[in-house]
Amino acid sequence: MCGIAGEYRFDPESPVEPALAGRMASILRHRGPDGRGRHLGPRGSSLLVSTRLAIVDLDHGAQPMSNEDGSIWVVFNGELYGFAEIARDLERRGHRLRTACDTEVIVHLYEEHGEDFVDRLRGEFAIALLDQRRDRLLLVRDRFGIKPLYYLELADGVLFASEIKALFCHPRARPRLNETTLYHLLHGLMLPGETYFEGVRQLEP
Repeated sequence: MCGIAGEYRFDPESPVEPALAGRMASILRHRGPDGRGRHLGPRGSSLLVSTRLAIVDLDHGAQPMSNEDGSIWVVFNGELYGFAEIARDLERRGHRLRTACDTEVIVHLYEEHGEDFVDRLRGEFAIALLDQRRDRLLLVRDRFGIKPLYYLELADGVLFASEIKALFCHPRARPRLNETTLYHLLHGLMLPGETYFEGVRQLEP
């Protein structure tokens, strides 16, 4: 179990607050006590945060992790099944992997297949991938929704995190009860993607 979080600004000239990384990491520390990391994108308009529980490649699996030229970055919570076989195939295709960690295959699969990289993943995962060349962020969750990932859209960007409370580290994110969700819960109904906080949604599988 690891923790991932971050922010992406829709305006590439609008910088995120770097101190947000420390606040998010502190909130998610219990998910990843073995290390923490952050990556600020070009012009500071995007932020990736990770707290790591080290299981695979203990010495070289620090996150966020990038491809060879640092144009694609990823933070990842979960486990990819059969990733060693994927890594060997990527190396045959000319990719240079620096670790024995399942996280690294994600960036190279994206280089090779674009958004279709998700079709080649088996496992339980929540992923945030930043493509700096195209200035876009991809959020991905496994097919069964085993690993959590929440997001909150602001007027000028989006926040995401493994746990809702990390979203409220942002100075403009205010926890407000989602009365519609509460109403449906009291009537025995669950709304896909909805949470008990207004504006906060869970990324669907």
